[in-house]
Amino acid sequence: MDHFLYRNGALHAEDVPVADIAAAVGTPFYVYSTATLTRHFKLFDDALDGMDHLVCFAMKSASNQAIIKVLADAGAGMDVVSVGEYLRAKAAGVPGDKIVFSGVGKTADEMRTALDGGIRQFNIESEPEMIVLDQVAQSLGVRAPITVRVNPDVDAKTHAKIATGKSENKFGIPISRARDVYAMAGKLPGLKVIGIDVHIGSQLTELAPFEAAYSKVAELTEQLRADGHDITRLDLGGGLGIPYTRSNEAPPLPTDYGNLIKRTVGHLGCEIEIEPGRLISGNAGIMVTKVIYVKSGEDRDFLILDAAMNDLIRPAMYEAWHDIVPVIEPAPGTEPAKYDVVGPVCESGDTFAKSREMSPVGADDLVAFRSAGAYGAVMSSEYNSRPLIPEVLVDKDQFAVIRARPTYQEMIARDTLPPWLG
Repeated sequence: MDHFLYRNGALHAEDVPVADIAAAVGTPFYVYSTATLTRHFKLFDDALDGMDHLVCFAMKSASNQAIIKVLADAGAGMDVVSVGEYLRAKAAGVPGDKIVFSGVGKTADEMRTALDGGIRQFNIESEPEMIVLDQVAQSLGVRAPITVRVNPDVDAKTHAKIATGKSENKFGIPISRARDVYAMAGKLPGLKVIGIDVHIGSQLTELAPFEAAYSKVAELTEQLRADGHDITRLDLGGGLGIPYTRSNEAPPLPTDYGNLIKRTVGHLGCEIEIEPGRLISGNAGIMVTKVIYVKSGEDRDFLILDAAMNDLIRPAMYEAWHDIVPVIEPAPGTEPAKYDVVGPVCESGDTFAKSREMSPVGADDLVAFRSAGAYGAVMSSEYNSRPLIPEVLVDKDQFAVIRARPTYQEMIARDTLPPWLG
């Protein structure tokens, strides 16, 4: 469920007409719903009711400080994968003891920043990383809390580019070597082993891969405890998918996911962490864009928008589907038209949809890309010297720009000429 609905023939973001936002900030832009963000966080939080737990929002899906603040105020922790995300979380007021640091390539400087500023735990991905963290922690006179990310070799049955739990993926330590790696960690004086981490991928639409992975984690927990390790926390990652099209069968609900967690690892008495991103932010945001032209081609019509692949790269990168709807609701019985929906960037890959049946629209009409709140704005770029587009947050009947569109002058002024070209 989201809070982007038609009222009196016009698409609204909560209680704000989307066309009013477009008139105020120009197109294209992203707009997020506070009510949807908090509702989706609460679904996960409630799903783990009765267990000691923390829901950590995966900031890589949407890292605007306003979004972070909304979720932190609701009780969320944060899962970060870079020192930039860590500093964003801190700037938004998230305490260090609610920030989990993931990622395969943490540097010594990143580790030092997190240890200085406070951190809940590091999710360690390799033995070399473990050694560096031990050295950094000892240099600061502290012990770094860690989990080790194990790779359970489970097929998440998702897109190859977002699968992370198979043996050929770059993530984690093979679960077959986990006991040896934990034995090594236990001997390093700058580290404190507190738990196990696992994450098998993103946009999972069935529970079976989770069950296979978590069952392996439960078995490993018992083995590590028998080896003398004090395993008190299980970080089970994220990855639960969302319905990108309303005609598809819906993925499992957070309540079903929570019941699975209780069934597979609930008997271990561990604190549970989960790191959802897409399911919290995905349907909480839309991208709104304007039709520049409708062009007739040899065998098809092209809907040319003022948004492009640099603004929303998921279709070009993942062949991803987003429902595309007009901001003005079509009249009942309107026959659909078929378009290739494209942007103005000089790439054939700048295509959002091919042969898409949708309500007919014309030049200057506004359309919205649904389910664009996750991996939309955070993956955008200034390719073709196109400024980053605004982000807007709505709360009931009010809205505010939470990232402004830079001017062309501001964008160009970030370049500097070397002295010999002056």
